[in-house]
Amino acid sequence: MKTVTPKKRLGQHFLIDLSVAKRIADTVDVCPGMPVLEVGPGMGVLTQYLLERERPIKVVEIDEESVTYLCKNLPALGEDNIIPDDFLKMHLDRLFAGEQFMLIGNYPYNISSQIFFKMLDYKEFIPYCSGMIQKEVGERLAAKPGSKAYGILSIFIQLWYDVEYLFTVSETVFSPPPKVKSAVVLMRRNSREKLECNETLFKQIVKSTFNQRRKKMRNPIQQIVGKGATILADPILDNRPEQLSIEQFIELTNRVECSLENKEGVL
Repeated sequence: MKTVTPKKRLGQHFLIDLSVAKRIADTVDVCPGMPVLEVGPGMGVLTQYLLERERPIKVVEIDEESVTYLCKNLPALGEDNIIPDDFLKMHLDRLFAGEQFMLIGNYPYNISSQIFFKMLDYKEFIPYCSGMIQKEVGERLAAKPGSKAYGILSIFIQLWYDVEYLFTVSETVFSPPPKVKSAVVLMRRNSREKLECNETLFKQIVKSTFNQRRKKMRNPIQQIVGKGATILADPILDNRPEQLSIEQFIELTNRVECSLENKEGVL
């Protein structure tokens, strides 16, 4: 049987270990009956186990060769459920007639972070997400304050999702094998309904402070509020950004916004 040629430009590393594929597929049991969208099915190694579940399943694949392979070799999926498109450019609210769905996949390493930021744009439609990614990215997703892996991705994802690092995967279960280990994670939408601060300013503060993560937070905050603002005397700015929890970043954002709006007195 003809197989698909892995394409480096698409970050393709095809999973060949069926036991790992089944373990990833098992994560959909967290939401029985919910529709599933698989990103980058390749030759359907994961898809075949998803089809064993009684639920609507669609796959999105940008690689034409993979689409042709799936159409010929996975008839149980049905050609109507194979979407030949770029996931990053899709309107996800149009899938499954507007119903919520679970996102799953053996995600391409080169765009995994972009996939999760796309998920955030459609978080009300995607209450669950699981799949395999580069181990380093998995560690960043699940990282807690105080760890070296804790950063921008950790905060933006954990604002809206509870992240569970499930297990580590060896390089040897792929063809071609990547140069790094992989991780399987599960994300569940948390109870946060809205961000209790200015979201644009929150993102600016998180990005600007972590872009200077080896330094104390006072300098990047000063660049936002200006010299002399009284907030600059706050002891919390003696910390480095990885020491602050999400709730502390929210509180800091509100205080910075107040400083900007009220033009606080100078030191």
